[in-house]
Amino acid sequence: MLANTELVGQKEVVLRFVTYASADGDRTGVLDGDLIHAFPPGTTLAELLGPTLRQAGARALADPAEVVALADVTLRAPVPGPPSVRDCLCFLDHLRGGLRATGGTGELGPTWYQIPAFYFANPASVIGPHDDVTISPGSAWFDFELEIAAVIGTAGRDLTPEQAEEHIAGYALFCDWSARDLQGLESQLAIGQAKGKDGASTLGPWLVTPDELPFGPDGRLALRVRAEVNGETVGEGRTDAMDWTFGEVVSYASRGVELRPGDVFGSGTVPGCCLLEHLDFGDLAAFPGWLKDGDVVTLRADGLGEVRQTVRAGAAPHPLAARPDPTAAPRRPRTNPAASALPYTKGLHQVGDGVWAWLLPHGGYGMSNAGLVAGDGASLLVDTLYDLPLTAEMLSGMRPVTDRHPLRHAVLTHANGDHTHGGQLLPAAARVIAAEGTAHEMRAEMAPELTAALQVMDLGPVLTPYLRERFAAFDFGGIRLRTPDRTFERRLTVEVGGREVRLLNLGPAHTEADTVVHVPDAGVLFAGDLLFIGCTPIVWSGPIAGWIDACDTMLGLGAPTVVPGHGPVTDADGIRAVRGYFRHVVEQADAAYAKGFGFEEAAFGVDLAGYADWLDAERVVVNIYRRYREIHPDQPVVDRLTLFGLMAEWERQRRR
Repeated sequence: MLANTELVGQKEVVLRFVTYASADGDRTGVLDGDLIHAFPPGTTLAELLGPTLRQAGARALADPAEVVALADVTLRAPVPGPPSVRDCLCFLDHLRGGLRATGGTGELGPTWYQIPAFYFANPASVIGPHDDVTISPGSAWFDFELEIAAVIGTAGRDLTPEQAEEHIAGYALFCDWSARDLQGLESQLAIGQAKGKDGASTLGPWLVTPDELPFGPDGRLALRVRAEVNGETVGEGRTDAMDWTFGEVVSYASRGVELRPGDVFGSGTVPGCCLLEHLDFGDLAAFPGWLKDGDVVTLRADGLGEVRQTVRAGAAPHPLAARPDPTAAPRRPRTNPAASALPYTKGLHQVGDGVWAWLLPHGGYGMSNAGLVAGDGASLLVDTLYDLPLTAEMLSGMRPVTDRHPLRHAVLTHANGDHTHGGQLLPAAARVIAAEGTAHEMRAEMAPELTAALQVMDLGPVLTPYLRERFAAFDFGGIRLRTPDRTFERRLTVEVGGREVRLLNLGPAHTEADTVVHVPDAGVLFAGDLLFIGCTPIVWSGPIAGWIDACDTMLGLGAPTVVPGHGPVTDADGIRAVRGYFRHVVEQADAAYAKGFGFEEAAFGVDLAGYADWLDAERVVVNIYRRYREIHPDQPVVDRLTLFGLMAEWERQRRR
C-alpha cells in the first residue's frame, strides 16, 4: 500500500520519520533518500503522532527547518524515552522453541491461547539503531530478539481490536536485548521480568506509518525479517506468523488503562530470530554461543530498514550476600583435609628453582592449580583457570616473573574448562600446546558460557543447591576458548629459555588426554587432573586401569615435588594415595557387580573407608558407574546431568 506516499515536487516520497542527535539536542525529521528534512527545533516525534502526522511530514519535506545528510548524524530511537514500553508475545512458536531449547516439551498451557501476554520493559533503556549495546552486568548468556514495534499515535482506552489498529501511528524495528541466564534465574521468583530484560531495547531506525506497509488478508502485518550475527544468518521469518495481532494486544492492554501517544508495543520475537531457540542441550557443541564483546548484530525488515549494533562488555555487578535459608539443612564446610609441606593458600608459591605453582584452595570443582616454569628470558605456563577474572588475577600475580621472562608457551594438561577457559588472556605471542586428544575435546565441547546453566537453572530441590554451592563463585561471561596452536600425541620436549620441559600424555583417564609436565632439572612434576589431593578424583573418560598406570608412570619419574591439578602440593605419597583410591573403588565395584547389584545400588552402598573424608566424596558415583561400564560395556549410558543428580542425592543422604 502506498496511500501515505506524498508527492513533493512531483516526486513520490515514502515518509520515514527519524530522530537524530544535533549540537542543540535531539531533532526530528523526515528521511528522503540520504537527506533528513528537519522539523523546527524543539519539535519531537511524540508530539507529532496522531491523525495529522502525514501532513506534518509533507510540510517538513516541502519547507524543512534544515536539511542534513543521514551519513553526518547519529540516529536516535524515533521516540526516545517513550512513555511506556510493553513487550508482548505475539508469536507462540517463539515460546515453544524457547521451552524446547531449555529442556521442555514445547507444549503450552491453555492460558496462552486465552489472553495475550506482555510485560513492561524499561523506557529509560531504549537506544538508537546503531548504538553499542552493553552486556547486562553478570550475564554470560546475552541474546537479541528481532521484533517489530507498534507505536501508539492517539490516546485511548477500552479499545476494540479494530479501534486499536486505528490508534497505531506507525511501526519500527525493535530489539529486546535479553540476559538469558538472569532471566532464567529471576523466572524462579515467578513475579515477572527484571534484570534479565531491562538492560536495553533498540527502536529504529525510523518510524513508518501503516499506510506504507503490507498487510495480509487477515489483517496481519506481512513483513519478511532476517537476523545476523557477524554476517552469519541466525534466523529468518515473517511477521504474519503472529498468533496475536497488534490490534488484539493493544486492545487487551487498553482495558481500563489510558494509552498515550508514543507508547511502544513490541511484538515479541519472530520465531527463530534469536539465539535461544537454536540452543539444543542434546547437541551443545553445535550451539554458536551467546553474544560476546565485539559481536555485531544486524536486524532487517522489509520497509522498516536495518539496525546494526556492536555488543560491548559490561561491568561486573556489585555482589549481594545471599540471605540465610531457615529451612535449608546445614552443610558441612567445604575444606580440604590434606596435609601440606607448603602453605595451601591462594596465590603464587615457589616449588623449585625457577618453578612456581599457583594454588587455588580448596581444590573442589573449578578450584584448580596452575604452574609457571621460567628459563633465561622465557617462561612456560601450565594451564589457565576456570574464568577470566581468576585467570587475570593469576597472570597479574605472575608478572614479577613474566616481566623478566615473558610467556612463550602455555601447556594445557587437559580439556576441562577449569584448566582452559582463561586462554584468551594469554599473550598473542605465547604458543598454546596440548595433546591432540585435548584439542579434539576442546573443539567438541559446549560453548564455555553454557556452564552458567549450573548456576541459574532450576534442576529440582536436591541438584539445584548442590550445583549452586559448587559453581556460584565463577563468572562464565565473555569467554572465548583459545584452542592449541601445536599438538602432539604422546611425548613432546619443549625448550624454555635453555631449560628442558617434558610433556607426557598419560591418558585417557580423567579425560580423553591427560598431560603431565615434568621439569627434570627442578625435580617438579605438574600432574594436571591425574592428581587430586585431599579431594576426590573423577573418571569422566577412563579406563580406571589407565589412571592407575598413569600413577605408576608418574612415580617412575621420581620427582620429589608434585603439583596436583587440585589440592595442595604433594610428593610421591600423594600419587600413591590416588592410586590406592582407585584400587579401592575397583575392588568395591567389582564385589558389588558380582553380587548382582546395579551401579546405583553399588555407589550408594559403597564403603569408602579412609577416603570418605576427601572433599567431594560423592564423585564415587561417577567412578563406580565408569567401572561398571568397563565390566559390562552394554551397561546403559547415563548422561552427565543425571550423574550430577545422583552425586547430589548421594551427598544429601550421607550428610543426613
